[in-house]
Amino acid sequence: MKRIALFVLTNLAIVVVLGVVTSLLGVNQYLQAQGLNLGMLLAFAAVVGFTGSFFSLLISKPMAKWTTGAQVIRQPSNAMETWLLDTVRRHAEHAGVAMPEVAIYQGEPNAFATGAFRNSALVAVSTGLLQSMGREEVEAVLGHEMTHVANGDMVTMTLLQGVMNTFVVFLSRVFGYVIDRWVLRNDDEEYRPGIGYYASVFVLDIVLGFLAAIIVAAYSRRREFRADAGSARLMGSSRPMISALQRLGGLQAGALPQQVRTMGIASPGGVLALFASHPPIEARVRALQAIGP
Repeated sequence: MKRIALFVLTNLAIVVVLGVVTSLLGVNQYLQAQGLNLGMLLAFAAVVGFTGSFFSLLISKPMAKWTTGAQVIRQPSNAMETWLLDTVRRHAEHAGVAMPEVAIYQGEPNAFATGAFRNSALVAVSTGLLQSMGREEVEAVLGHEMTHVANGDMVTMTLLQGVMNTFVVFLSRVFGYVIDRWVLRNDDEEYRPGIGYYASVFVLDIVLGFLAAIIVAAYSRRREFRADAGSARLMGSSRPMISALQRLGGLQAGALPQQVRTMGIASPGGVLALFASHPPIEARVRALQAIGP
């Protein structure tokens, strides 16, 4: 219930922010009596496309903590917490980034990294992962997450999502205008969008949104291979990451909130391959084996 409430509130906040920003900039008046103002529409699409993505990125850390119940380790209370902090600190130094916050949350085996800035990130591991893996395997998983941080993957994914959103908003309205104006013959001298425009935009937003999601997911899968390879470099061997992945392959990966799902070490199965944020574990293991021991 908490996650649903947060999802609704976040999206409501984004809608309000978008409404205010587009009104202040005056870019929401792209439909004019003379027809479609492409320049203004592109500005509108960019504002809509990037505002939501960057807003989600900026609040990603507090959202991740709130939705997973992750507890940041301020002062280690046991040997495991001390080891976690030391391991992440060592990876951060080798990766050339500032020490992130380290957190533990209750759940099935998984881990994630998030944050708007590579030098102010959050790395979290689940109790299930700590209980089901050896320390070398956990260290490899932490190396994977720290590689995401060092590569700036959170920002890159946000930029890509923003670009995709922009194209979806822009193209759906251009095609909607063409359909309404020329296919449905809405050729009044002072153009007023008809039902054909609104229906076309609604359908195209969905269709193009699916196509954009496929592109984003494809990039996300490539990024996972790079993070696996980065873990191998930090560990000095691909063997620990291979072992961690093989162990995950025999476990039920814990579900993560939508905001950090693409930054996890694994995704639950059952997702259509084109929309999966992570490659199959078998493919990841083969890629690591190709790197060498």
